[in-house]
Amino acid sequence: MNHADGGGTPEDDRTGGDAAADAGETPDEDAGGDGDDGPTAVLLDVLVNGRPDDDRPQSRKSPVAYGLGADSFALYELMLADGADVSVGDRIGLDGPDVGRYKEVAFDDLTRNAAAEIEYAAEAIVEADEGRFVDFYNEAGPITLRLHQLNLLPGIGKKLRNDLLDERKRGPFESFEDVEERIAGLHRPREVILERIVEEVRESDLKYRTFVGRED
Repeated sequence: MNHADGGGTPEDDRTGGDAAADAGETPDEDAGGDGDDGPTAVLLDVLVNGRPDDDRPQSRKSPVAYGLGADSFALYELMLADGADVSVGDRIGLDGPDVGRYKEVAFDDLTRNAAAEIEYAAEAIVEADEGRFVDFYNEAGPITLRLHQLNLLPGIGKKLRNDLLDERKRGPFESFEDVEERIAGLHRPREVILERIVEEVRESDLKYRTFVGRED
């Protein structure tokens, strides 16, 4: 992905103190899904024959999938119901009939194929709910006296941050196209957000998280 044009990069927000994602089998409390199927996830990988490191006889294995939470961007391992007809890229309800149970996992627990799909799944989530992510440009605020949430986006330094803050006072941004037209130098506002989302999903040692785990 390409960075936004504009001087400056955010200060290093990595820290060794953050714990890895909780691997306990708990619902995605940060993801307010629609309808009876509860929170939703975009599937990253589907293992119809179960996990390869599961030494049980095949007859006792359940199909497994990995998914990216649509609201919280949490990573999940899903035990699929027998006969579930799902594919990579599908968006399914975690409490729906295709899922027997699920648990949150860390990036390092994913299969190689699942890890490679994160960018595409994040892109699908952003495209399906553009207004939610455009509102980040409208609502982002300061983190500390020296650091603003906008500065966490790749390539957004002091100048672009101030341009965004000044312009949104004149009226909220309505779309990514609106952001691009009104802010000189910010040529790919959607891709900038996507890059930050993917970084937060993949990296466990970021000090500040803007999208992963955020309640909406």
